[in-house]
Amino acid sequence: MPETRLRLAAIDFLNPAPLMWNFEHEPEKTRLAERYAISYSTPSQCAERLASGEADIGLVPTAAYANDPSMLIVPGCTIASKGRIRSIILVTRESGPEAAQRVAVDTSSLTSVTYTKILFRKYWNPQAEFLPSAPDLEQMLATADAAMLIGDAALLALEDSQLRFDRTGESLLYLDLGHEWGSRTGLPWVSAFWGVRAKALEETPIGRETLIADFQTSRNQGLGHIEDLVAEWAPRIALPEQLIRTYLTENIHYVLDHTCMEGLKLFYRYAAECGALPLAPEIHLL
Repeated sequence: MPETRLRLAAIDFLNPAPLMWNFEHEPEKTRLAERYAISYSTPSQCAERLASGEADIGLVPTAAYANDPSMLIVPGCTIASKGRIRSIILVTRESGPEAAQRVAVDTSSLTSVTYTKILFRKYWNPQAEFLPSAPDLEQMLATADAAMLIGDAALLALEDSQLRFDRTGESLLYLDLGHEWGSRTGLPWVSAFWGVRAKALEETPIGRETLIADFQTSRNQGLGHIEDLVAEWAPRIALPEQLIRTYLTENIHYVLDHTCMEGLKLFYRYAAECGALPLAPEIHLL
């Protein structure tokens, strides 16, 4: 393969699957492999690789933009939610988040941690302490009053909630953080977008218009192959097909539209006010 390929940092979670359709399925997979060299990691690692220059394009948590103001954003593509997101949850004791003094947070997403800090600082308990933790609900609750989980770990925790109650007899609250954010702000929760290293396009023959078309077309094709994605992912994460179908079609929103852009701006403002992130620059699209 030519060295002019762009290095693409992707995420092997369920929620980006529609965005990745053409990159992972023929007939477009082979053609796109001539332009992009794909590697997989966590959302926070994608951001780190983009910032360090190890990647040219990454599906990065939105929080990363405040730490890398040179980043450009591919227009039109996102992982967001305009209601209940299901895959980003806060699990607390019955006393609720207002009483939580110690909050264990899954560190694999910078953005989800930042949203969680905003919700605590502005609405729940501004004195709460945040503890980085591996995404294991039982271990998290052994040392904290609440646990924030994202991605497949969150979906599995929700699916297991009744069985856990039957096992332990402990009642827990499972708060959907997308809903908690939206009910207070009236705006979408925006988790991630495609970030581009500013100098990357100077080092490759792939033009701006071609790159945007590749990513937007892949998104469109993925949204047109939801049933195929349901069939692929049901065995991989042991969730019912209907849950996966609902998640991909109702819980996650994949178009970076005007309301998502407004949600981004508010997120960056609140994050800076709470001291969770540096003040973000003006949003720059590719």
